[in-house]
Amino acid sequence: MQKNHTEVSQATVSHRRLALLRNRFSQVMTSWSIRDYRSFIMFFVRVLPTLFSAERCTVFIIEMGTEKICSMYGTGIDGERIEPPREGSLVGEVITSGRGMVENDLDQRPGYHLQAEELTDFTTRNMVCVPIANMSERGVSGAIQILNKNSAGGFDDTDLYLLQEVAGYLSAFIESIILNQEIMRLSTELNSEVSELGRQLAQSTMLVAESRAMREIISMAREISASPVNVLLQGENGTGKELIARLIHELSDRRDKPFLAVNCAAIPENLMESEFFGFVKGAFTGADKTTIGRFEAAEGGTLFLDEIAELPLSQQAKFLRVLEEREGCRLGSSKPVPYDFRVISATNKKLTTEMEKDRFREDLFFRLFAIEIEIPPLRERRDDILPMASAFLVETGKRFNKSVSGFAPEVLSLFESYPWPGNVRELKREIERLVALTSDGDIIEPEKCSSLLRSSMAEKVTPLAEPAEMRFSGSLPAALQKVETAMIKNALTRAGGNKTRASRELGITRQGLLKKMKRHGLDGTA
Repeated sequence: MQKNHTEVSQATVSHRRLALLRNRFSQVMTSWSIRDYRSFIMFFVRVLPTLFSAERCTVFIIEMGTEKICSMYGTGIDGERIEPPREGSLVGEVITSGRGMVENDLDQRPGYHLQAEELTDFTTRNMVCVPIANMSERGVSGAIQILNKNSAGGFDDTDLYLLQEVAGYLSAFIESIILNQEIMRLSTELNSEVSELGRQLAQSTMLVAESRAMREIISMAREISASPVNVLLQGENGTGKELIARLIHELSDRRDKPFLAVNCAAIPENLMESEFFGFVKGAFTGADKTTIGRFEAAEGGTLFLDEIAELPLSQQAKFLRVLEEREGCRLGSSKPVPYDFRVISATNKKLTTEMEKDRFREDLFFRLFAIEIEIPPLRERRDDILPMASAFLVETGKRFNKSVSGFAPEVLSLFESYPWPGNVRELKREIERLVALTSDGDIIEPEKCSSLLRSSMAEKVTPLAEPAEMRFSGSLPAALQKVETAMIKNALTRAGGNKTRASRELGITRQGLLKKMKRHGLDGTA
């Protein structure tokens, strides 16, 4: 689907923000998994009834993003979900007021506890309940409740104070579980959004290939697209690995199926299994519905595993089994799910080096790909720089709603000489910066280039001898005509007479160049 410049600009901004947010989520994740938290909370659920000489203990939380109260863990619940209302239940009253409560003789009084009795087949006689503080927002995130004191007098203030102290210790762990669940949900949504926006951006970006190296890579991509062979793309960051992966997918017979891009470095290790394999309802706390993983979501299509070298060693054996058996099980289920997808992997690291350092499994290395494509950095394919700069200039002009006339020759010289450590991504960013700083109708001048670009070239750029036709006097129009004639001749010389390349260097169209050549009486030779 074609996208106008406004949509592309919005997609670019959204993609960057979502990718950054996704990485931030990864950074704030703790080293504990949901199972670790669950084990710790369940320890309290088992021990507290004994400590209070009571029968049961239940932990409730407020679901993030809602006002709904639900049971998190509890004695004898066995997967039953108890949802006490804010009004009409003792737990709701404790959470709303933020104050603990002791209630005895409940078996003789009406209330929500009678409805809970129907679900759990358990009669509540008395209880002590205290709120669990929300440490980050200084509010309440849930409650902990002890039921049925064994002694005749029921619960008292001593029990209330002791449970309040326990709740203080629990608050940090409860909050970690809630955040962990929310991060899992957001991680799934963000990966989906980033993949979709990446697909849209790839469709809106030209794949320029003037250099011999890139032409050979595209030719290879076309040749291997027809077969289901797995592929490994190696190259520095910003060289366009995902664009090549998408090209292979679009040229294959899987083009009508999903292209699912997953950044292995952006998924926390403790979420890897649920992200890739999916999970069934009830597999862990917060799994309120069955969710498919990346392996299933890529059904019939292509799974692009970016930053594959960052795949944790603990997960590599599971990935190997998936690639060998073409099936796997969702978390919480023993039923195998068949998979059908093509794998294209990418990395900016040498996997052979990672294997030597015992950071990557050798058997997975040989299973991941049959064909390796090395994408050279931009500094090694300089024939692509100027055509790519021209393509980005047109694209950026449309997105920014600006009409910049082109590049000054000095700018193009800078572009050709600069090493571009950030590769295509850095070039595109530089063009965006230059278009933003240049007025409509003006030519991009070298002083507008970034300080990094100018400073790195300062020692390399040597002044050219002034050609005879540039030594002039007389009227300004005549002088300008001489300048334009000299620039066209020099551009044609550097381009070997190729008018298309010369026009790109001058920042004008080929038709525009032909008109100027005719006006200045030039025949195309320097």
